Amino acid sequence: MSQQEILTRAKQGDPQAIAFLINQALTTIGVKARVSIQKNNLHLLLESSQLPDRQACIRVIHQGMQRLNASSIDFVNLYGRRLGHTIPEWTEVIELYRPSIYHPAGVGTIWWQSENTNSSQKSLEPTLPSLFQQVELNAPEIVKTNSEFGKSEDKNVDFSPVNLKGSVRKINSRSRTKKIFSSSDTSWQFLPQKNQALWLLVSTIGIALIPVSNLVFNSNNYKLPEIISNISQPQQKLQSSSSTLEVSQSAVSTVTTPQIVQTQNQLNLSEVSELVLSSIKSPINPDTRITIKAVGDIIPGTNYPKNKLHPKKQELFASVKPLLQDADIVFGNFESTLTSYPRSGKKMGSGRVFAFRTPPNYRYLLKDAGFDVLSVANNHSFDFLKQGFEDTITNIQNAGMQAVGKKGEIVYRQVKGINIAFIAFSNYSYHNSMLDLESAKKLVREADENADIIVISVHAGAEGTRALRIKNKTEYFFGENRGNKILFSHTLIDEGADLILAHGPHVPRAMEVYQGKLIAYSLGNFMGYRTLSSKAQLGYSLVLEVDINPRGDFVSGKILPVHLNSKGIPYPDKYGRSIKLIKQLTKKDFPKTILEIDGEGKLKVKS
Repeated sequence: MSQQEILTRAKQGDPQAIAFLINQALTTIGVKARVSIQKNNLHLLLESSQLPDRQACIRVIHQGMQRLNASSIDFVNLYGRRLGHTIPEWTEVIELYRPSIYHPAGVGTIWWQSENTNSSQKSLEPTLPSLFQQVELNAPEIVKTNSEFGKSEDKNVDFSPVNLKGSVRKINSRSRTKKIFSSSDTSWQFLPQKNQALWLLVSTIGIALIPVSNLVFNSNNYKLPEIISNISQPQQKLQSSSSTLEVSQSAVSTVTTPQIVQTQNQLNLSEVSELVLSSIKSPINPDTRITIKAVGDIIPGTNYPKNKLHPKKQELFASVKPLLQDADIVFGNFESTLTSYPRSGKKMGSGRVFAFRTPPNYRYLLKDAGFDVLSVANNHSFDFLKQGFEDTITNIQNAGMQAVGKKGEIVYRQVKGINIAFIAFSNYSYHNSMLDLESAKKLVREADENADIIVISVHAGAEGTRALRIKNKTEYFFGENRGNKILFSHTLIDEGADLILAHGPHVPRAMEVYQGKLIAYSLGNFMGYRTLSSKAQLGYSLVLEVDINPRGDFVSGKILPVHLNSKGIPYPDKYGRSIKLIKQLTKKDFPKTILEIDGEGKLKVKS
């Protein structure tokens, strides 16, 4: 039978055709697959002399099934075990999704468009070799199915998904939510596929290059007619003029020399090889870690309406500068303005209205302290109208830093070959508003198209020591809608965001890990020289250190405790007050979170 017929059958959900493809892919890692289908569930029992490598199997099978795009299969159930064992030692259930258009950088011509293409563009059908990565053929072992899946020939294994002791882990995609259900003796595996190209890059170079070659049929290894004779027709049957399937002699060789099957859809080998090679010249190591350090509100002093500037401004960051080193990115919320504009848009005098104006040359203090990205989306960024806002951004950029906070703007930064997007929100309409969830989700989707990791800054919530606790409801401050931070954070993570850095309440708040992503609900004050109160918990501060992987998953972190003195200047806190506070608040507000905070401020996922 020709490769196109095999491909057609596999796309229709035929278990034998799928087994044929999968076994070629898994031969490269010494794994054999037995296949069965129950309704829209594809079940794969993976066996090897050693326990099949979980991540390698997931990568190969997930990528191949996405390329195959079999419309009748929604779930792939994986069961890994050693040969001779009766009980699977690990399981995975992957819910497939079908993106509307997908073109990973460097290998776009190997993939195809499924919908929403221009009429002038022809849809590229995948060739058989490009579906699954393979080196040589290996006879697949087929589990024959009856009307009920539980009646398979292997009576020692219960494949039923209902027996999996797993929990839903959502994976972000643009067109449809993807999930992975995990069951293992080890800690949870978070496998969000933010960027499909990343999966290809982390595959071995040898496997990545194999799909560009043509499929080789060797009759000594695989007797195709015998397998085809046992194929049960899928629900969507092939149209054929004969009830008997004829096997093409061009597809099955009777000699030991492998025969190459070619089709008109085959891509030019040298052209595709060049594309694949270009995508793996600088592969991203999946073990790479990005370290981000983040702090809350920063006001280095103001000269409006009267001078409240430090006589020796170099001393402001001197004590905490060492805490801001050794990071790939240092982030903070700049809650003042860097401008000389004389007129404020606020009416002063009520005792509850403040306008902050910091001299433009303070930008060098911020740069010298170690900051890379500063949010300007907060309730003081327009204290001196639009001119003051624009001056602030310009001064930050002129000092070699990046400012994020313009409405509709996404700021990008590359670290270790990984593209990182920053989007800043507040509860005001002149910034990206966290109250407008649809617009917020649209921005995240846009960032997801261009970045591997998405970091969200959000300035919102009630303020003061009465606002230490966080609940899943809208917060108000003096009658002003300050948003629902939990709803906002969860929604954006579901859409594709990876790290939420919140501030605004002027006190530290709880943290949680949601869908494998860290959320810090308030980083408190970091500096407020003669402007911000430092009484009680208002003076509890921190530098949050977070390590994330190239997919944006939380790996580990640490709270570096800081305390503000009576003038709002930060110092390392030997008493660790913010550690104790955040640990206590996290237990109260998120008792079921998988985030664990120890007495030294170390953050990790509970084992």
